[in-house]
Amino acid sequence: MRREIWVDRHGKIVRYSLAYINHDIFQGDNGRVVGYDNAHGFHHRHYKGKVEAIEFTGFEDIEARFEADWLVFRKRSK
Repeated sequence: MRREIWVDRHGKIVRYSLAYINHDIFQGDNGRVVGYDNAHGFHHRHYKGKVEAIEFTGFEDIEARFEADWLVFRKRSK
């Protein structure tokens, strides 16, 4: 699990990267199974090597989406 969040001096989140990494599940994309970030000028989701643009309504929503996604894989591994 990797969470990187950059906040400006006013407390606004200006950059984020959330990633669930597990090389046993997916070997491509440096093991990133699922992730969300706003690098390269747009908000997007990584899912087993595929990238798709997503609508950004707020960071709290992104965190909730990320948690729901990675918990699916956690439940499968039990």
